[in-house]
Amino acid sequence: MPIQYARKLTGRRRSAQANRHLGLVLAFVAGAANAGGFLAVHQYTSHMTGIVSAMADHLALEQFRDYLTGFGALLSFIAGAACSAILVNFARRRRLHSLFALPLVIEALLLLGFGALGERLSHVAGLFVPLTVMLLSFIMGLQNALITKLSHAEIRTTHITGLVTDIGIELGKMAYWNSSEPGLPPVRANPIRLRILLQLAVCFFVGGVSGALGFKHIGYLATLPLALLLLALAGVPAIDDLSRLGRQRQG
Repeated sequence: MPIQYARKLTGRRRSAQANRHLGLVLAFVAGAANAGGFLAVHQYTSHMTGIVSAMADHLALEQFRDYLTGFGALLSFIAGAACSAILVNFARRRRLHSLFALPLVIEALLLLGFGALGERLSHVAGLFVPLTVMLLSFIMGLQNALITKLSHAEIRTTHITGLVTDIGIELGKMAYWNSSEPGLPPVRANPIRLRILLQLAVCFFVGGVSGALGFKHIGYLATLPLALLLLALAGVPAIDDLSRLGRQRQG
């Protein structure tokens, strides 16, 4: 990956194109982690709508252990989002190049740990599933908050409900019959936004297929390529900051 390109994707200076490209990569990663995680623990962790709905069902059916697992996932997602906000604000106050790279470094390290230790931890009865659900939920919250902040809430990557809704809205605008209402401003679709939304949804789906196939064939090690991809994206701004810190200490 070219250094300048990686610096643009996760560095402090932002552009609409960089936001879109990073969003596509993160949608792929989220889809892969979500699908692979489902094969590991039989539960999706990228969207809290299903988690909260399942919590309500478990509570009504007096399945308190499953309810607590869902509650832990919800708190972990919130904690991940909060962690992302803390890291971004910390970097912004210090004018670091790695303003949006630090959460990706944390996400990569967590995926590396899960990939390296997942097989061993899977034999710990009673703890592996809740801990894995909480870990993946934390990662999803971390990532979703990051892309939300850097794109000013224009891009989401960890769930496609909002994406599909916006796709439907744009298609509705595109299909609207303006000719029957003369004198009124026409209803116009935004083809650029529609294309981005479709690309994000496709990347999430392709990531899901890749994650499921990866887990099927190589197990927990399937998270390692995802972690290395994130490190490749986030490494350049982080190295820039370390180099600047080294120069300051020498001076």
